[in-house]
Amino acid sequence: MSGSNKIFVAVVGVGGVGKAFLGQLEHLRARMQRQNVLLELVLVRRSKKQYFDNFAPLDISQALQNLDNSGNAAPPFGETVDTLAKAPNKVILVDNTSDQEIAASYPKILSKGISIVTPNKKAFSDTYDLWSQIFASAANGTGGPKCGYVFHESTVGAGLPVISTLKELIETGDEVTKIEGVFSGTMSFLFNSFMPVGGGGGKFSAEVKKAKELGYTEPDPRDDLNGLDVARKLTILARIAGLKVQSPTSFPVESLIPKELESVSSGDEFLEKLPQFDDQMEELKLSAAKEGKVVRFVGSIDAPSQAVRVGLEKFDASHPIAALKGSDNIISFHTKRYGSNALIIQGAGAGGEVTAMGVTGDLLKVVRLLH
Repeated sequence: MSGSNKIFVAVVGVGGVGKAFLGQLEHLRARMQRQNVLLELVLVRRSKKQYFDNFAPLDISQALQNLDNSGNAAPPFGETVDTLAKAPNKVILVDNTSDQEIAASYPKILSKGISIVTPNKKAFSDTYDLWSQIFASAANGTGGPKCGYVFHESTVGAGLPVISTLKELIETGDEVTKIEGVFSGTMSFLFNSFMPVGGGGGKFSAEVKKAKELGYTEPDPRDDLNGLDVARKLTILARIAGLKVQSPTSFPVESLIPKELESVSSGDEFLEKLPQFDDQMEELKLSAAKEGKVVRFVGSIDAPSQAVRVGLEKFDASHPIAALKGSDNIISFHTKRYGSNALIIQGAGAGGEVTAMGVTGDLLKVVRLLH
């Protein structure tokens, strides 16, 4: 197979999403080989270790074991990028981390002709300046043809086609007036069990504890309850829709962390003290129930007024947002073309396999552009 049909893949971050991605890469590699394209895994890296053998192909099924057993101490990330830039074939860097430092280096990586696919929200929701630099350095932005491509479908809605749908609406000339939805699998699960349609549900603190035990929250649940994860996703969608949102803290974001518990020393201490504040959430539940509504944690973007907000809202029981199950996400696009019937995307918005699917789908987009 000729060298031009060979594409190198370098994977940074091999936790839950990274492991799932490697499994999917193995399947994709076999599929692409039948189309005369050879995908070669050449590098795997986690925070402290790196496995790389001078661009020799690595056995995907043994990659993690080899990283643990034979890997070397990870050099500074900039050195790894410089090495990849000297590759004899095109390189796609798969960043499965949420690392801010790696995110900040995207413009440099892309300008060296290395493509990036990633679920790393920080790269696209940090400063507006970084957002602009990333796309100014990308071949699918305003960068030159020698730059790398960048895709980040799984930064919003995991494997759901949220970003690609929004881009297609805009690129085909539709006008987006409003985007609204439940963007967090954690918050979805939490409020579906705290206030199910039809009544019932446990105390808020008990539901948070249950969500943590089931693995739906971050190790410290405050990282979900502060609303910043949803704010990052809203920032990304707002920017794609043409709003110059400066950062995820430049619009109203409602935190569900009681002020008194913001500075407790650990997630465990937070969970221990949270029941003292159940009355506030219980009042909210009762007032919504009196109106025949349920409470949900949502994000919304109003394009004409340029307003973005994240927080609690009440919905009629018949509303699609109220009827969500489990940890599903739902995103509604209100546009001129779709009129009064919003375009709705709904499904699993969290989990290693579905997030990795979004990453693998993006990898396939880049492979098609490079091939």
